[in-house]
Formats: sequence, C-alpha cells, structure tokens
Amino acid sequence: MTFEAVGSEVAMGVRRHRRYSTEFKLQLVEAYLAGDGSAKGLADEHGICHSLILLWAEKYRKGELTLDVQRAEQLQESALKIAALERKVGQLTMELDLLKKGLAVRPPASNGSSSIISGPGASPSRGGVT
Repeated sequence: MTFEAVGSEVAMGVRRHRRYSTEFKLQLVEAYLAGDGSAKGLADEHGICHSLILLWAEKYRKGELTLDVQRAEQLQESALKIAALERKVGQLTMELDLLKKGLAVRPPASNGSSSIISGPGASPSRGGVT
C-alpha cells in the first residue's frame, strides 16, 4: 500500500519541516488502525517519523483529525486572506483619492518648466548675486 505525501517542504538549516495533507494523514492512520502495518513500518515506508503516525492516531481518536477540521482551517485561512486584501484595497483607494485630489487642486504650471521630480525651475539670478 502506498500513499503520497502532499504538502510543502521548508528547509530550515539541516532539518526539514514538512506539511502533510489531512487526506494523507487519514490514510496512514486508518491503515495503522486497521492493522495494515505497524506505526514504525508505515513510517519507514513513507519516510516519516513513526511518532507522527502515533500523534495523528491520537488526534483521530479525539476527533481532531477529520476533513471537517481541515475545511474549517482552510475557511479560517481564507477569511484572514480576504480581510488582508480588503484592507489593502481600502489603503490603495485612499491613496488614489489623495492623488486625484492633489492633481485637481494643483495649479497649472505657468511656464511649463516645472517637473514633478525636480519642481519648478530656478529663478534667474540678479546680476552677480549668488
């Protein structure tokens, strides 16, 4: 029996932190609880630590490892992302409004020598005075 780990690996120095999908965890736990293999054997087969399977099995027994829990976590993550994006849209809208007001209030350049980067041109000097 083979399962495929789906998730991301993050290199942290020499150690790697992996995230496994809930489906993967459930498949391994159900195989372990059904007697399809020992925690050590299943862990070796999939290149993970056997204590993870035991931890997942305990969560499974407590009802903390279900697809419903995964969906709830995904909903919470999505809600946080949406809130962050809404804040950013609000910020950008305010910046755009300020820029529009600044352009509407700004008097037109009198001689066209004004630049948004450098500002108006320098005034001519008065005979030798620096």
